[in-house]
Amino acid sequence: MDLTDLPNIDAVELQPIDIDALIGANDPCYPPRILVLYGSLRERSFSKLASEEASRILRWYGCEVRTFDPTGLPLPDSTDANHPKVQELRELAAWSEGMLWVSPERHGSITSIMKAQIDWIPLSLGGVRPTQGKTLAVMQVSGGSQSFNTVNQLRILGRWMRMITIPNQSSVPKAFLEFDDNNRMLNSPLYQRIVDVCEELVKFTWLTRGRSPYLTDRYSERVESREEVSQRVNQKSL
Repeated sequence: MDLTDLPNIDAVELQPIDIDALIGANDPCYPPRILVLYGSLRERSFSKLASEEASRILRWYGCEVRTFDPTGLPLPDSTDANHPKVQELRELAAWSEGMLWVSPERHGSITSIMKAQIDWIPLSLGGVRPTQGKTLAVMQVSGGSQSFNTVNQLRILGRWMRMITIPNQSSVPKAFLEFDDNNRMLNSPLYQRIVDVCEELVKFTWLTRGRSPYLTDRYSERVESREEVSQRVNQKSL
């Protein structure tokens, strides 16, 4: 992807990722797979617009990016997991190696749209943990002054989902002032922070994805596995 779709970028300072500095000899070299979630259904959703700006940057950095449209996603527990939108979301979560979550702040918290998406992604599915060991970046947009309530809550959720949440984050206050009539973000320190977040997400994804199984290997689960094997071997009847 060239820079024609990134008019606010300083081409001299936007540097490609030095992949060789981050991966080992046997690590995968295909483009990192990033799933983007946003937390609003409004016709002009600033969380969606911010996610689109981030997606353009992630693609420039060489990522394969897919965005989940939450339109039509049912509330958690209102139906079973066979619902087509739930299946779509879970398949994307399994496909991804990293995620970007962008939520508006509503009443000092993340939106129900954002929370519903996260709640539909299980901690474990068929013996596979769809989010464990994957990278995560968090961003928020606000209608008022700058706040960090939403990114802080997204970090808590990321930890609960056993994800590697990167240190950097983005909070865009008065988001309605930050986008032009063509729905593109204006050049400002707020835009530059989104570039920072994307750059760091890509670096951490390259760094950790080849090592995720080892990083998430746990003593307690190894002990539990041995106990389960022992119980199965020693049971008196099937």
